[in-house]
Amino acid sequence: MNTASAPTTDESHEASLSARETVKALCAYVRPHRWAVALGLLCALAGAAGGLLQPLATKALVDRLASGETVTGILIALTVLVVVGTAVEAFGAYVLERTAESVVLAARRTLVGRLLRLRLAEWERIPPGDLMSRVTSDTTLLRAVSTQAVVSAASGAVAFLAAIVVMAFLDVVLLGVTLGVVVLVGAAVALVMPRIARATERAQEAVGEISVALERSLGAFRTVKASGAEVRETARVEAAARRAWRHGVKSAKWEAAAGSADELAVQLAFLAVLAVGGARVASGEIPVSTLIAFLLYLFYLIEPVSTLIDAVTSYQEGAAALSRIAQVERLATEPADRQTDSLPRRGAAAPGPASVRFEDVSFRYRPGLPYVHRQVSFEVPGTGMTAFVGPSGAGKSTVFALIERFHEVTGGRILVDGKDVRDWSLSALRSAVGYVEQDAPVLAGTLRENLLFAAPGATDGDVREVLARTRLDTLVESLPHGLDTPVGHRGSKLSGGERQRVAIARALLRAPRLLLLDEATSQLDAVNERALRDVIAEVARETTVLVVAHRLSTVTGADRIVVMDGGQVRAVGTHEELVDQDRLYARLAATQLLTPAR
Repeated sequence: MNTASAPTTDESHEASLSARETVKALCAYVRPHRWAVALGLLCALAGAAGGLLQPLATKALVDRLASGETVTGILIALTVLVVVGTAVEAFGAYVLERTAESVVLAARRTLVGRLLRLRLAEWERIPPGDLMSRVTSDTTLLRAVSTQAVVSAASGAVAFLAAIVVMAFLDVVLLGVTLGVVVLVGAAVALVMPRIARATERAQEAVGEISVALERSLGAFRTVKASGAEVRETARVEAAARRAWRHGVKSAKWEAAAGSADELAVQLAFLAVLAVGGARVASGEIPVSTLIAFLLYLFYLIEPVSTLIDAVTSYQEGAAALSRIAQVERLATEPADRQTDSLPRRGAAAPGPASVRFEDVSFRYRPGLPYVHRQVSFEVPGTGMTAFVGPSGAGKSTVFALIERFHEVTGGRILVDGKDVRDWSLSALRSAVGYVEQDAPVLAGTLRENLLFAAPGATDGDVREVLARTRLDTLVESLPHGLDTPVGHRGSKLSGGERQRVAIARALLRAPRLLLLDEATSQLDAVNERALRDVIAEVARETTVLVVAHRLSTVTGADRIVVMDGGQVRAVGTHEELVDQDRLYARLAATQLLTPAR
């Protein structure tokens, strides 16, 4: 497939969520856990109530000491308040942390399920490393905002208002002095919060860039080493890490400024209240116990004010994460029709091999880009082998991508068994197709896991038969743990030819009605190519086989060969017919020494 016109990473970035959209998205994550959040809030409020009563108990204690009365009962009550309040708050904190982890788990499950259903065009548009960072680091930020921020904001607000009410009951004048200071500091904090949100979002984007850079280097590890590019690739990753550090430090700076605001507000209010309150005590307007209780409430305010500031800070950080998560949720996905691991074997959906027909098919990846296919038409009856040949960029591999519905046609239609592929459910269509990609990917895991990947219900007998047909039985015998031997990351412990045979065996084990082989023998030696060619010819007697090949020796015995050039079909025929009738095919055959040069 042509990827020259793939968009850059920057094109994947979308606008941040508005405040209303952020709140709506946050509510969607919290709603399934609302009762647990409510319990956590109740515990937080109970703990706050215990703290709220302590200054009043202290005032009563001072008054009783002044009058010479016993204080044993008040001391016991204060002790009980402290112990019970601490225990309730600890239990509430556990409930909230557990709920936060559940929110993160749900978000990750949703994102992973969505990522694996992305349309291929979306997957090609955004680097995998960036998508992975949204599942890992962005969902981690969601932990704090989803529960702690919600509960902290509610409990902090209630505790703050309750303290204000009690302080008004003690002395309205001192309350006015306190609120004047708090409002001034609060206004300054409000100016800082948007800066925290911007810095956090940019830091998260830079973390995504780190993942992209690492995925690029580790995905081509041998090439990096063979090219002596370790230093350059390290510098690329470090540059992204420095950007993340720079924005993280900027966010930390503003967070530190906001975090110290509560102490500043209380300290300034303390000095003001001490001055005004001292004057009122000296004049006899209030007793000294009232001033002591009021000052205790001032210090009590540190916690709810700090809680409110932390909640707003967490919300700003979470808003950045929610925005990046929401961008993934807006990406186009394939229809979520029913898919199962117990895929139907050949004959379950319809008996016999499948027929394929292209009717004036046109295709381009996006509007404005050149067409890859221009009114492509051909017909493949059931059984037999059909080969697609032509120069690079002719649109051969795109034929397979359109049959599998990795992309949708721009014009015309594709029929499988006489039915438009758009009318098939994806699970039914793909369960009837075996597909071997050009680079024959092998997944990390054991050889057995790779073979059973597309046919988890296959029996040991099925596996043995396929291993013998693809000449993998000798490889299995040489492995230390046989089929249970790990094959390494992307099959790194296998040779190119072995990976290709594993991919072919995996497709054959699926027992497909339609087998698509994209350059399936390009990395095989002559002996294994000849053996596999015989296997394909045998399979073609009971299955429809479509083959893309540059090595014409693989397909000279095909029942029909479709010659493509410039996104169009220029000729269809057997090898002998095309050598005589099509100049392009004759030139390709002569180049590969399959016919005398003309």
